[in-house]
Amino acid sequence: MTRAKLSTKGQIVLPKEVRDALHWQAGTEFEVVTEGESVRLTPVPVKKRYTLDDLYGCLPYSGPPKTLEEMERGIDEAMRERWARKSGL
Repeated sequence: MTRAKLSTKGQIVLPKEVRDALHWQAGTEFEVVTEGESVRLTPVPVKKRYTLDDLYGCLPYSGPPKTLEEMERGIDEAMRERWARKSGL
């Protein structure tokens, strides 16, 4: 059995063998739930932040390249259509 001690600041250092076994690294965030006299720590999944390079080419399109103005106009039209559907117009 591995032990840890609660500091005066309310902190507990998890032993290295536990961190290594669970692959927990510095900066890992946890959900903390009390269960009677026990505490359960569950790591919060890390959400990947995507870059434009990650997303480049993810939507298929065949045709001539669009200008920025054409893309913005298409987005505006799509948003107007969506707003009209939501508003019931």
